[in-house]
Order: sequence, then structure tokens, then C-alpha cells
Amino acid sequence: MFNGKKRDIKDNTNITEFITINSYKPEHVVVELNEEIIPKERYQEIILKDNDVLEVLSFMGGG
Repeated sequence: MFNGKKRDIKDNTNITEFITINSYKPEHVVVELNEEIIPKERYQEIILKDNDVLEVLSFMGGG
């Protein structure tokens, strides 16, 4: 599940790869995986699995 929608994920995909494929920049987002905020330094080491729930929050400036 990605941002509330069912998504297929290729085997051995880490968080960095997945959010990059989905047009996000890892340095500009906060990632929650299974209700836990994941530190950016762990994005590459965490491999996504079936039934994971991933939420990506991006921030934009403006005024």
C-alpha cells in the first residue's frame, strides 16, 4: 500500500528506489512505514515487503 493505494513493488526494492521511481526526492520527504517514521539514513537499507504500508509526505514552500 502506497499513500492509501494498492501498488505492486518489484522484489528487493528499497525505500529510496521506490520513492525515486514515484517521482519523489528522498531528501524532500518524510517516510512512514507500517506506522513508524523511518530516518532518511535507513531508506536504502530497508527492503519493502508484501503488505507493507508506506506513506510519503512531501513538503513544498510557497506563500
